[in-house]
Amino acid sequence: MALTKAELLHAYRKMAEIRAFEDRLHEENATGDIPGFIHLYSGQEAIAVGVCENLGDRDYIGSTHRGHGHCIAKGCDIRAMMAEIFGKDDGLCHGKGGSMHIADLSVGMLGANAIVGGAPSLAIGAALTAKTLGNGGVAASFTGDGGSNQGTVFEAMNMAVVLELPIVFVIENNGYGEATGRDYAVGTTSIAQRSASFGMPATTVDGTDFFAVYDATSEAVQRARSGGGPSTIEAVAHRFHGHFEGDAQLYRTPEQVAELRTTDDPLQKFRASVAKTIGADELDEIDRVARELVGTAVAEARAAAYPPVSSLLTDVYVAY
Repeated sequence: MALTKAELLHAYRKMAEIRAFEDRLHEENATGDIPGFIHLYSGQEAIAVGVCENLGDRDYIGSTHRGHGHCIAKGCDIRAMMAEIFGKDDGLCHGKGGSMHIADLSVGMLGANAIVGGAPSLAIGAALTAKTLGNGGVAASFTGDGGSNQGTVFEAMNMAVVLELPIVFVIENNGYGEATGRDYAVGTTSIAQRSASFGMPATTVDGTDFFAVYDATSEAVQRARSGGGPSTIEAVAHRFHGHFEGDAQLYRTPEQVAELRTTDDPLQKFRASVAKTIGADELDEIDRVARELVGTAVAEARAAAYPPVSSLLTDVYVAY
């Protein structure tokens, strides 16, 4: 599908913001000032943005423990995200969620999720709501190749097919479930084909190619909105950092990662694809603004106050 220059610039801006956000967190984590674990999304930017550029305010996404990229792609405020990761009261969840539990229902972000394979079973609830209300909304769930083995994922896929729900199951195949290789842990050569066995369309795309992800998602979202039911997209990419910050990465060598950064960088591939339409200087300026925004977010987060003790027992249960 042809995109306008404005749409292309918007997509690149989102990818640049994700990269700048994660690069800065990689640095900040070393200071010891960030509580909890951090799982960086660098290398997979084209997946989150390629999916979310097809979604709007009425649509919802379910995320994973590696959720910063999904948050930014869906429209979460970067300053409030950074404050949340630093555990500050100005954060999206008032500092109580941290990196692995960021949520913002106002933009359709159901939350990052530390439960492996947890997003599909939540996202089908949003999809069922959209179908029941008839509002044309669509849900998308993100799951890793490791999480794709969970029984809850299979149950969610089966229910989505049976109820013909408007949902897109996105499997981010980055090659490793923590430190365990996909080839060892996944008992099929194709996660997409396994998903198709539930009775839905499923495809595999290059997750480092924004346009491949965007086009596959566009088709799946249109099908979902028109009542055609669920789809699965397996997007193959590579994470540039370890499973978590501090991971020794004994399962791969530094040389392998360096090669991936050279040959499979989603931002560089995007630049090459739009070179005849958008000048490098325009994209460089987007990179600069993204880094500046993230720098401001870090400064504000460091200066912000922690949640007061009086809020300790609030937001524990939801009152209906």
